[in-house]
Amino acid sequence: MSNQKIKVAVIGLGFGADFIPIYQSHPNSEIYAICQRSAEKLEAAGKKYGVDRLFTDYRDLLKLKELDAVHVVTPADTHAPIVLDCLKSEKHVACTVPMAIDVEDCKEIVRVRRKAGVNYMMMETAAYTREFLYIKKLKDEGKLGNIQFLRGSHMQDMEEWGYPWSGWPPLNYATHAVSPLAILAEAPVDWVFGLGSGRIRESYIKNWNCPFAVESMLMKFKGTDIGAEVTRSLYDTVRQYIESFDVYGQKLSFEWNKLDNEEPILFTGKEDSEKVNIPDTGYMLPKEIAKFTKSSEVMDEEEKSHLSFIQGSGHGGSHPHLVNEFIMSIIEKRDSSIDAEKAANWSSTGVLGNNSSILGSEKIFVPDFWNL
Repeated sequence: MSNQKIKVAVIGLGFGADFIPIYQSHPNSEIYAICQRSAEKLEAAGKKYGVDRLFTDYRDLLKLKELDAVHVVTPADTHAPIVLDCLKSEKHVACTVPMAIDVEDCKEIVRVRRKAGVNYMMMETAAYTREFLYIKKLKDEGKLGNIQFLRGSHMQDMEEWGYPWSGWPPLNYATHAVSPLAILAEAPVDWVFGLGSGRIRESYIKNWNCPFAVESMLMKFKGTDIGAEVTRSLYDTVRQYIESFDVYGQKLSFEWNKLDNEEPILFTGKEDSEKVNIPDTGYMLPKEIAKFTKSSEVMDEEEKSHLSFIQGSGHGGSHPHLVNEFIMSIIEKRDSSIDAEKAANWSSTGVLGNNSSILGSEKIFVPDFWNL
């Protein structure tokens, strides 16, 4: 393995703080700086993690010539401008989901990334959960047979999240449900039909001009015969948190467990099925960060209390996989597994699904981000 060390800065220390010890433990990275708007929280984090380069404004951080990469973990509506500034500073960029909440911003990030010649990776947790990696392995081994249909669901209560989430259009944050399906289909989303259902409280509708309590969309994957369906809710709809995918194959099918205390089901033929005990994935990682697939064992109580972690069921041990892929893509001088074009396709799919819902379920094609 290379001895190169990638100098990384983390911008946003709520949910983002969980990644600091992973970067510090990875054999090919180091936390060079951290950024948080609250000076008090920033100083506390610096002391806790032993980091002395502290910034309250990310633009000052980007002036560090020796800094190699930035991991952006800020509110969803800030991703596009911050990422664009990082790319223009010729820093490699990892960013939490979604890439952006506007299709034109997605296009601009793709263009600027190409011009800068640096890496971009959308840190999509659903692409690296232990459940997804289990099914991806079955697919790669040919055990699923031809995939016939895919389904994703992400139902969540965002009541306690505050700005900017009040009244957020459900499909504008759909990548957790879209990404596993697109990876298994091995193709970008070509077009969407959106359907809005129900109605949230009036005081929330005015914030983002979307009345729907639930949004669903049908999708078709480009150049394939595979279709999919995604359902998303955020407010005024009672459901235990679920962030799931179902796969219906020619030989095997998989359905996510419906409740937290259940196990997923693998359908093995007609009426036959079995419960699946999904294995840990630490063996797939450098030994120094393998323990982080069991996040609850290595995080302190403050980190475990963050709503992203609680409601996301710990994100399925995905965090060290995301860090490892981002760092190794830089070192190996290759695109990341979730590069700018894929991130733009997955993020725009949800945005256009919402647009379709607002327009009465019009069919909308997703731009070809590979040929801008």
